[in-house]
Amino acid sequence: MPRSPLLACLSLCALALLPAPVSAQEAGPAVTVNRPAISVVTATSAPLRDRIYTGGLIQPQETVLVTPLIEGQSVEELLADVGQIVKSGDVLARLSPTTLELNRSQLLASLAAANATVAQAEAQVTDAEASLAEAERAAARILSLQERGNASEAAADQAKTASVSALARLTVARQSLEAAKAQAASTAAQLANVELNLSRTEVRAPVAGEIVARNAQLGGVASAAGAPMFTLIRDGALELRAELSATDLLRIAPGQSAELRLPGSRETLSATVRLVEPALDLNSRLGYARLALDAPGTARAGMYGEAVVLVAEREGLALPLTAVTSGPRGAFVMVVDSEGRVSRRSVTTGIRDGDLVEILSGLSEGEAVVARAGSFVREGDQITPVTEQTE
Repeated sequence: MPRSPLLACLSLCALALLPAPVSAQEAGPAVTVNRPAISVVTATSAPLRDRIYTGGLIQPQETVLVTPLIEGQSVEELLADVGQIVKSGDVLARLSPTTLELNRSQLLASLAAANATVAQAEAQVTDAEASLAEAERAAARILSLQERGNASEAAADQAKTASVSALARLTVARQSLEAAKAQAASTAAQLANVELNLSRTEVRAPVAGEIVARNAQLGGVASAAGAPMFTLIRDGALELRAELSATDLLRIAPGQSAELRLPGSRETLSATVRLVEPALDLNSRLGYARLALDAPGTARAGMYGEAVVLVAEREGLALPLTAVTSGPRGAFVMVVDSEGRVSRRSVTTGIRDGDLVEILSGLSEGEAVVARAGSFVREGDQITPVTEQTE
């Protein structure tokens, strides 16, 4: 069908309006794609401290119980009270010495009698020795006369019998002397025991320290089977029994320093790890370490305290925690090279100090890392790095 003149005219007009083709040289430069701006940080060396945060109850390092060394005597005088600081050997209380003084008087009289008996026995021994010597000389003379025929056999036998009898009397006298000495020694020992008990009527502090409890009362009868008369904290030394997880228990060691804070107090107390208990509590599955306070300050036994134990302190390569991500294959960071290209790299971490983490291996000082590893970047991406300051 022939085209109408109007349709042909419209087609020609449309062709005239189309742009003329241009060559590649005339097209101009290619359009540049904008890279995303991503914050990066530089791995730098920083001082790092490995710390353990813990808490527990403050308690005495050593509690000393003061009990009477003699029983049955009434408390006659109390010379110390709760809160008092005492020295070793200070008299804390006095017990009644009346009964013991009577016993001492009796034993002094018995000892005098025993010494007199010893003196008499010694005199008897001396007399028996003299009698024996005389009997032996008489027997020797009779035997000499008998050999010359001037003494009878009966006289010689009588002289021998007298000598044997004198020897027997000397033996008895010596045994009596030993018995008298034994009796005197026994009486002297009893007297020494009474003297010792008399000295024990003064109840003394066995060590220096602070009195935290007093159960003794005037008129009460002293007894070692009951409650102690006094309770002391040796040298006033206190410690914190800190609760620790099983992991922290393996990291803490005697000699490490610590800082202690008491609730409601701005005072900071210094402490030192004194010992680490070797076993965990079977119920709580917690371990315990004892932190000795260098100076008790305002701390009191029974208070709850919070402590920070310094485990290690060193200079090391550090990054913000946000720059390190933990995955199934371990920790890694997103490293940015000089061309802005991102690559993933595995690292080994060490101390975590606040917002910083130590990088032990896998990264060199001065390398740039994506500040927030969870940002929308993947390995091979190209970015525009924006440097952040590592705090």
